[in-house]
Amino acid sequence: MATKTTTRVSHYHVQKKRRADFLEQWREYRNTVVRLGDVNMVETPRRLRQGVYVGVDGDRPTRTMDATAHEIDPGVISSTHRHSWDAMMFVVAGWGWTEIDGERVAWGPGDSLHLPSWAWHRHGNDGEAMARFLTFSSEPMVASLGMAALEEAGDAEAGDEWDNPAGGDLPAVALAPRPAFSPAVDGDDPYSRRVRRLAHEQTARRSGRLHTSWDDLELLNTPRGTRTTFLLDRAIGYQASGITMAMFEIGPGRGQSMHRHPGEAWLYVLEGHGHSYLGSEPEGGETHPWAKGDIIVVDHYLWHQHFNDDPERTAKVVRIHMFDSVLETMRVLCDPLVLFEEPPDKVRDAQAGDPSTVNWPELTRPTWP
Repeated sequence: MATKTTTRVSHYHVQKKRRADFLEQWREYRNTVVRLGDVNMVETPRRLRQGVYVGVDGDRPTRTMDATAHEIDPGVISSTHRHSWDAMMFVVAGWGWTEIDGERVAWGPGDSLHLPSWAWHRHGNDGEAMARFLTFSSEPMVASLGMAALEEAGDAEAGDEWDNPAGGDLPAVALAPRPAFSPAVDGDDPYSRRVRRLAHEQTARRSGRLHTSWDDLELLNTPRGTRTTFLLDRAIGYQASGITMAMFEIGPGRGQSMHRHPGEAWLYVLEGHGHSYLGSEPEGGETHPWAKGDIIVVDHYLWHQHFNDDPERTAKVVRIHMFDSVLETMRVLCDPLVLFEEPPDKVRDAQAGDPSTVNWPELTRPTWP
């Protein structure tokens, strides 16, 4: 058996070329705004139409998150499946339900849901019109660790018997629960501490919140000149693995103050139209127009600022970020470099303006299109 390396090139040169090739390829994928019209909706075996905003399955690879649009017709129930990554849903149109490990959650336009990793789930539309929702998941990050897995269960409901999807003569089996874990144990040795820590973590993750109704939202003014609210975040009881979702509203003809950070942050335009500035410096960068249904991709360390170009109506933007996982890890690894920056308060306040002077409208559920 051969025991010598056979690359014929030093590890230094192999890695140097690999890094250069990766960055060059990544720059080709970069797309600051993904237009609604560029999202091709196609039929899938799950009885849903799907279209990829960002993700390798739509030939727009990413590193930490993906974004997919889904449409389900009246009277349709999707197949049941589960996966090893977390996903978040944001409902754009229609009324329906999602069943998560047997718990049915009704939803409507503007509602948000958490689909925990390894939780069986399916979707249904009991209304009279098409329903549309977006999902944002951590699949690319999980895949980079070699731990991405998806399991399809056809038309089974959680707790039902189902035929083995691999076919053959295998007997029917019950839908498996989420992966088992050992309960907490006493002891102060390293192994006992790990068992206890992971048991507590899994117990918390499996008891987190699943749904935020639009009717329960309260937007609050911020120093960035907008008013904002959490949709899914640990601050309001969710237990997602680092992924967070919030919404901010920009006043007519106004803008959000500038800031920058590494990592992917995506902004789905729920209502309105405007433009975003992105640049390596606070001045001299590029502006990118956007409209309802688009996704703004902030995927590298650039100063960015978002503006509402409508002089009469507000703009609403849903922001998705892996802040509590990817960005916090990068901040620790790169310390003392500062990876989350805002301008000085005086500059920030001048950019943003006083949000208390905006006549904010009553919050009503979004409409589509």
